[in-house]
Amino acid sequence: MIDVKKLDRELLSVEKPARYVGCELNSVVKNKDIDIRFAFAFPDVYEVGMSHTGLHILYHLMNSMENVWCERVFAPWTDMEELMRKNNILLYGLESKDELTSFDFVGFTLQYEMSYTNVLNMLNLGGIPIKSKDRGNDIPLVIAGGPCVYNPEPLYEVIDLFTVGEAEELLPELLNLYNEEKKNGFDKLKFLERAARLEGIYVPRFYEEVYKDDGIIKERKVLNENAKEIIKKRIIKDLDKVYYPEKSILPYIDVVHDRVVLELFRGCTRGCRFCQAGMVYRPVREKETDTLVKQAESLVSSTGHDEISLTSLSSGDYSCLPDLTLKLLDMYENQKISISLPSLRLDSMTFDIIERLQEVRKSGLTFAPEAGTQRMRDVINKNLTEEQILGPVETAFNLGWSTVKLYFMIGLPGEIMEDVMGIKELAYKVKDKFFQRPKEDIKGNLKINASASCFVPKPFTPFQWVAQNTMDEFYDKAKTLQKEIKDKKVSFSYHEPKLSYLEAVFARGDRRLSKALIKAWETGCRFDGWYDKFDFNKWMNAFEETNTDPDFFALRQRELTEVLPWDFIDIGVKKEYLISEYEKALSFTTTPDCRLGCTNCGVNHNLIGGACPHVQNNM
Repeated sequence: MIDVKKLDRELLSVEKPARYVGCELNSVVKNKDIDIRFAFAFPDVYEVGMSHTGLHILYHLMNSMENVWCERVFAPWTDMEELMRKNNILLYGLESKDELTSFDFVGFTLQYEMSYTNVLNMLNLGGIPIKSKDRGNDIPLVIAGGPCVYNPEPLYEVIDLFTVGEAEELLPELLNLYNEEKKNGFDKLKFLERAARLEGIYVPRFYEEVYKDDGIIKERKVLNENAKEIIKKRIIKDLDKVYYPEKSILPYIDVVHDRVVLELFRGCTRGCRFCQAGMVYRPVREKETDTLVKQAESLVSSTGHDEISLTSLSSGDYSCLPDLTLKLLDMYENQKISISLPSLRLDSMTFDIIERLQEVRKSGLTFAPEAGTQRMRDVINKNLTEEQILGPVETAFNLGWSTVKLYFMIGLPGEIMEDVMGIKELAYKVKDKFFQRPKEDIKGNLKINASASCFVPKPFTPFQWVAQNTMDEFYDKAKTLQKEIKDKKVSFSYHEPKLSYLEAVFARGDRRLSKALIKAWETGCRFDGWYDKFDFNKWMNAFEETNTDPDFFALRQRELTEVLPWDFIDIGVKKEYLISEYEKALSFTTTPDCRLGCTNCGVNHNLIGGACPHVQNNM
């Protein structure tokens, strides 16, 4: 039991103690004598976790169940970890201050591969054994969901159970099943066997990987009769009927995204070949405008936020965007509540709407051409011409914008140095669009911030078979580009290749990585996604000590016939479709947006049972 008074005194010595106190407006406190206690664990600092929409949805969803109390727990920063270990303070839920061992479930959301060591560290700080096999009936069940679960294997020794897909319906089913088992005398193995029968549940202990002599997977064996050979992701068919919170927790300190979030739709029709989210979140399912307006009213009323963010993978593709934005502006413009569209594409921008949105709060514009040459944009199926990039940029300049962010990737499949230099050329053309106008129209101080991330091949994309660039190749491309960009109006930055290399290792790895992950944590790896905390040498030593070859997972070109570590998961999109898209990329052939005509990915037929509802010629 945590001594709360002692904890309060100790918190005065750490950075941002408000990360660890709880008691925020709209947080939920229930009687501890409740059937199920669930710790929603976000493996990063409070400010990052509290900006995650999924946390707020699932937190309030579970707390809407009478027999469930969901609390939050975040990764303590290094100063807090030091304090906790020095004073024998176990990691606790923010709402009750009870230690993690008091809970029935500890549920992690896995948003980023480089958070995995934080998962281990949080379990250890909570007094919970790292490995599933070491946890008996009296230890909380450790479960995980989120986008990284589309390849769960690197955490197979750690997590008892994975939820694959959208959780709003699956989690209540799982919790109700647990409650039945608990009332009958809980047995962990029996519960896992029953849970494995639910669609979307993966229990890694019920499977075994068999490898060939060359290290490639030969086959996966099912070890338990209750386990399914293929795990089909769960999907919400009707977003207008699914749970969405009427309130969100108000933090005491600034967080990354401090605003009302309205989720317009899920899925994407664009088909960018590098984008995992664009594949695994298919098909597109939109909310009705009236649903969104009601949700906005509830959330604004309960939080007092002065900004409403309209989010999705590509907000400009929402079919009722003009109607929705104008309704929200009419409702809130006089209250100085701004409306933001954080994920627009260049070819979906409606500048008359954006101009009105900016009357409340002006901000810079962010464009994501992704590649500097048309050749590479065709490879990745970006479906953007140079004219479609520069036209909206010029319009934005004419409307008064002078700060532009440009997002690119380097290391894309088939890329040559000419393509890399195309990033510079495109940034310079954007600059020219600003200064080639009449002098009387030029206002503001132009700033172009170009940045490049290092391409990471991800599961369930057409590029899942592709070898990642080596770190030397990434550095050569990035530093050459940095050297060549000499204009003071254009700044350039790039993502650390060593981080991207490790991200690829864990994104495409199998369960043999588990030992290296645990060893890296044991040697002090924490907050690997934070560059000032990232220690690449410790990781390399961990791989060496566990006889693990990371290049095998990141830098190896996969055969199309190879058994991939994640092949047992069914996202609805056919593997044949991904292969077809990969082959199109090799021939620089594009595939149109599937809103314009079905591209036969298979997802609607496999998951919804009918044709894509938004494709007119496929009805």
